[in-house]
Amino acid sequence: MSLEEERRYRTVRYVLMMSVRGFLVILLGILVMADVPYLWLWLLFGVAGMAVLPWLAVLLANDRVVKRPGSFFRRERRAETLPAPDRPMIDSELAPPAWQD
Repeated sequence: MSLEEERRYRTVRYVLMMSVRGFLVILLGILVMADVPYLWLWLLFGVAGMAVLPWLAVLLANDRVVKRPGSFFRRERRAETLPAPDRPMIDSELAPPAWQD
């Protein structure tokens, strides 16, 4: 998936979740005006949903899209080790500093 397609997918997902939050605001307003039974329970669930949805929407909008189910395990290959150099290496812990001569 290209970066542009991925950004579009995230944007659509975010807008849908925020639309659900807007729908909850309108629904709770209608429920308050209609004076439905157990209004306190409806308000509790509605306010909890409106508090959780923005947090969840931002988390999901910033989450990367999974490429393929098996792509995670293919990246676990070990890096190739470099061959030893032909010339000897100087160990910095064994050599005295130049200013101690």
